[in-house]
This record gives sequence, structure tokens and C-alpha cells, in this order.
Amino acid sequence: MRALISVFNKENILEFAQALQNNDWEIVSTGGTYQLLKENGINVIAIDEVTQFPEILEGRVKTLNPYIHGGILFRRDIQEHRDVIDAHGIVPIDMVVNNLYPFEECLMKGEDHDTLIENIDIGGPSMIRAAAKNYQDVLIVTDPQDYSSVLDAVQDGPSLEFKEYLARKAFALTAHYDALIANYFAGRSEESIPYYMNKSFQLNEVLRYGENPHQAGAFYEDSDVSQKVNLKQLQGKQLSYNNLNDMYGAIKIAKNFDTTEGVVAVAVKHTNPCGIGWASTPEEAFAKAYECDTESIFGGIIALNEEVNAATARLMQEIFLEIIIAPSFSEEALEILSAKSNLRLMELPDFRTFELPKYSSREVLNGIIVQEYDRSEFPDNSLQFVTQKQPTEAQLEELKFAWQCVKGSASNSVVISKNKGTIGIGQGQTKRSWAVQEAIERSGDKIEGAVVASDGFFFEDTMELLHQAGVTAVIQPGGSKADPDVIRFADEHNMAVVFTGIRNFRH
Repeated sequence: MRALISVFNKENILEFAQALQNNDWEIVSTGGTYQLLKENGINVIAIDEVTQFPEILEGRVKTLNPYIHGGILFRRDIQEHRDVIDAHGIVPIDMVVNNLYPFEECLMKGEDHDTLIENIDIGGPSMIRAAAKNYQDVLIVTDPQDYSSVLDAVQDGPSLEFKEYLARKAFALTAHYDALIANYFAGRSEESIPYYMNKSFQLNEVLRYGENPHQAGAFYEDSDVSQKVNLKQLQGKQLSYNNLNDMYGAIKIAKNFDTTEGVVAVAVKHTNPCGIGWASTPEEAFAKAYECDTESIFGGIIALNEEVNAATARLMQEIFLEIIIAPSFSEEALEILSAKSNLRLMELPDFRTFELPKYSSREVLNGIIVQEYDRSEFPDNSLQFVTQKQPTEAQLEELKFAWQCVKGSASNSVVISKNKGTIGIGQGQTKRSWAVQEAIERSGDKIEGAVVASDGFFFEDTMELLHQAGVTAVIQPGGSKADPDVIRFADEHNMAVVFTGIRNFRH
């Protein structure tokens, strides 16, 4: 029996090779692996003795050879294959032990382009795929964690089920590796909609269950290193499927806001905001988010783009929350919040600076739909002031805040805000007037002096509802056939309407 061993990750390879040798396996090896095995007393055959050709091009070509791939790929149950192998003096290879050049590690380190190119493995994937294709006759070993089970299997004779397990793992590895490379090159392109969409995810954690207890669930981590952020759980229970989903929803809403000044606090329930506040201190921002809906926030998720200080922690500690995510927590805040041992505290140091992915996707029949993330910015220089009444400077600032909030709400969505805090959010409605009614009802008697933002255009009926509630300043995309009626109504009732020209649906 012959094994070809060529590994970059040399974890436990000496012990594995020695055990194979003790079981009368012949070992062929390449480059650095060959040197390591030979220096440690393993009887190893150099690859060029098998290929009858030296390694060339600084090791770029060493295993791409018929004496290697013929030995791996020939079908033992086909006489014609055996005759060809015998005629050419090719020795069968019964096991391939290989892991790949560290392209992923180089990406993580931020290596330059030339270094990354040189860490794209060619011979390794070719050998792995060849052995995996011929898995009924060849063992393909790609994970050092499998060494002990492989040794047990060769002692007793590996089962077909075990061989297929190794092949399945091998094909998943090469697919993951190729996706990393494809995504790296895609990231260098200005192409907005690529022809192929390659994604690879690695199992990070098996969750207690999915969205509901009867559904299995797991968290798979994106292998695209450009999307990785330094997220650390400081305390609390294991995150659930819904926790992870809601937490990301809260973060995405917070990222809508200017990251250079001020503090934003976002309270989320079922991925939808139930309160958003902006202020100069975290405690003020959180208080505004809380006051929008003091009931729905119960059991919610809080995203804060500033350190949680003691004053904020005291406010948070008074209510039941599932998760608080922030760049950091002061020592005093940690001490206060530690009284609630099940409360998850998540630290995201780069909260303000990390970038959301280029694309978002959603499952549909026969595939996924993909779009660029909504990175639209408030159009300060192209706003359309379409009514006789103009918003004051203070109202315009408030309208900007409300617009940033409505971007993160579920369509149809309407946000009513006052003093940089939401006071009423109507969202997820099939009819826009229902969203308006919901937002007005939630605002209660706080609505006087408030402004309104909508993710889609208004009709005259919605303007009537807002007028009756006492709202005098509105921001919306515009672009409807009903715009003249809306403008006429606003002028007749001394209301200021601003068009952005930007629709911000979030379905």
C-alpha cells in the first residue's frame, strides 16, 4: 500500500506517518513534508523519484504528473485500467494526505496581492479531487482531526461509508477553497452584478433550535474574511437563532446613522425597531429609544454605537433585555449588568467603522435574489421643497433623523420623531394609511411638534390623517401620480412636504 503525503499544516503528521509505516505503508512525499519526515527517521520516497521529473518553477509543478494522477485515478475493478497502469510502470497510490496552501490565512493577515497569488494551491486541489473522485479505491485525508480514525479504519479495512465520508469532506474543502479565491477576485472588481455568486460558510455552532423549537438550527460563519468582525460575547446564555437574527437587524439600523458624531441607540424586537434615539450621550440615546415603546422593548435587543457607561447600564438594568451590543462596556457597567447573568453582552469594538457586506440576499423559488445593500445617504443637496410652507432648520434636522430611522423599518413604514427620538413607528403594513394610523396611535399626546418620514410616497388620505394629528412637516420619496394632490392638500393646510427622490423599502 502506498500513501502520498503532502501537507502545509503539519499538525500530527509525524505520528501519523510513523503509524502508517509501522503498518507496512510505503510513503511518498514532497518538498517540506519530505524533509520533515526524512529528518525524523521516516522511510520516505521523494516525489521526483516517482515522477521521474524534478520539481520546477519554485515548486509550482511537482505532483501534476501521470505517475501521480494515474496512480490515484485508475479504477482497480477495470482490467483495462490495470493493464495501462502496468504497461507504464505506474505504482498505485492508495491514500492521499493533503491540505492546502494557506490562502485563507494570508487573506486574514491582509497579505499583498502577489503573496496571495503564490498561496493559491494548484497541485493540492487536483490531487484531492482525484482521490475523492476515486474514493472507492483511494482514501483521501484532508483534516488532521481524522488521522486517528483513518488509522483505525486501515487496521480493520475501511468501510465504503467511511471512504465516502472522507470524500465528502474533501470536496467540501476544495469548494470552500475555490470560493475564497473567487470572492477575493470579485472584491477587486467594480462589477456590480457578477455572473457567478460564490459563497462559502463554515459551521461555527449548532444552536439549540431554529426559529421555533421544532426546527433544527445552526450558525455558519461567512468564510469571506472581508466580512469578519471582532465580535466577543462577554456574558450570558448561548445565542439563539432569533437572537442572532435580531442582533444583526439592530446593528444594520444603527449603521444607517452618521458614525462620526453623536450616539445612536436602537431597540429591536423580531428584527423590527421598536425605538431609536440619537443624543450626545449613550444614556440619553437609550432613554429616547426606550420611551418610544416601553412595552415592546421588553425582551428586546439593544444596539448602541458608543461604550455602555454606568449611567446607561443602570437604565438598562431596570428592564428585561435579551442582548446588548456595543463597542465596549465600562468596568462599572459590567459590574452593574453582571447581576443579570442570562443577559448577553456582546462587544463589537469596530461598531462605527466596519462595513456591511456589499450584497444582501434572500431565498426564493429555484434560487436566491441578490441586491446591493441600501447605502443611500440623505440627499442634502438634492432635496425637493415642493410646498409653499418650508420646514425650519430644526425641522429639517429632525426630518433627516426620521428618514434614517425609516430606512431600517419594515415596509410599509412610517416613522414619527421628535427631538431625535422615535415616538411612533408604523411598519409592516399592507396599506400605508394603516402604517400612518399605527404610528399616530403609538405617538399619543407626544405628537405635537413632531415630524414624519415615510419609506414610500403618500396619498391624500395619509396626509389627511397626519393633518388631523397635528403633524406639519413630512419627508417622503415623491414620484407618484398623486404628488400634485398631496402638494395641493399640504398647501391648503399649511404643511411642509419634502421629497427625497429616494425610496427605501425594506421587505
